[in-house]
Amino acid sequence: MAPSEVVPAPVIPRDPAPSGLDAVGLDLLGIDPVVAPGGARADLAVAVRVAHEDSTAHVGGRLRHREEREAEAAARLAPGATRPVGAGRRAVPEEPDPFRLCFERDLDRVKHSRPWRRLAGKCQVFVAPDDDHLRTRLTHAVEVAQVATGIARVAGLCLPLTEAIALAHDCGHGPAGHASEEAFAPYLPGGYDHAVYGADVTLAPLNLCVETLDGVRNHSWRRPAPATPEGEVVAWADRIAYVCHDFEDAVRAGILTPADLPAEIAQVVGRERSRQIEVFVLAVLEAIAATGAVGMVEPQAAALAGFRAFNFERIYLRPASLEQAARAIGLLRGLVDHFVDVPARLPEGSTGARLGLEPGSAEAAAVAVRYVSGMTDRYALGLGVRLLGWRPDELPRGV
Repeated sequence: MAPSEVVPAPVIPRDPAPSGLDAVGLDLLGIDPVVAPGGARADLAVAVRVAHEDSTAHVGGRLRHREEREAEAAARLAPGATRPVGAGRRAVPEEPDPFRLCFERDLDRVKHSRPWRRLAGKCQVFVAPDDDHLRTRLTHAVEVAQVATGIARVAGLCLPLTEAIALAHDCGHGPAGHASEEAFAPYLPGGYDHAVYGADVTLAPLNLCVETLDGVRNHSWRRPAPATPEGEVVAWADRIAYVCHDFEDAVRAGILTPADLPAEIAQVVGRERSRQIEVFVLAVLEAIAATGAVGMVEPQAAALAGFRAFNFERIYLRPASLEQAARAIGLLRGLVDHFVDVPARLPEGSTGARLGLEPGSAEAAAVAVRYVSGMTDRYALGLGVRLLGWRPDELPRGV
């Protein structure tokens, strides 16, 4: 059978009326119900394409609309969990989706967005690494989502909200990791915090629910606590994920060995990432089970803090890392200055680039930061060579 061949509709069986689509659902799907004498629902005659000639896939149930799914969630979720309601609370009001929960809508928007896709080209620790197995911001976000939803599922929290926050939490990061925050800070009133910038600027066009944006804005422990337990779970999942996988990446890059992890930490969580994540996740679940609060029991909490401090000393703040960070800051500030001095150099599609920006103005700086912060590592490095005249050997290196 050719892929475009149409199967005659009458051969497709349908469930009887009680478990079939209601009239409202049929209208939403553009299907006219066929009603037999006496009001009984007859089989629906619709043309359907199948992917595989031998497919026997048959759902046999009915579609569940958003209102029904909201009621199911309200009955199933833990007392403190965030309930999806209607279209959700958004800066710009929207009509509810007929089938998706409001936080599922957010999750879809994040996954389809350019800022999220560009995380694939932004480093986690090592700038533009040659080793494709080292983490990027995108793979980090996916791992955070795995840890966070694993906790939320068992704790009875709202899964789509948890996953949406986790996947979007680092969308405000610029190229070259945390060095970009120091690079962009002088150009914006109040400085540049990737969590705040991600929620208030980068993700603003998506019109996400306030709970999702709150979780992104406050996932960092230096920020106020998130307003939802789902956001707090993501804050823990972020720390668990990066502490464990940054150490693993440093081992792969030849900076450390598994034996370098201090014995007092390894005795609690082991030396393998899978074991470490398991221990930390179970410690969060134990805290929730014992107290209802999102936290982590001891001694695992102390082990996580010690693990993070070790990473700072041996990975993030080692002399070679500080040298690369200084290069990255110089490069990114050079790019911002390049566009602030002559805003017409900004691409036509950049926000405000063709609105008569005054050279050197605060408005020009904001637009330039918006543009440069969205760049991937390699794109920024390439512009450093092409626009600023940097030599390749002067650019920040991966390891």
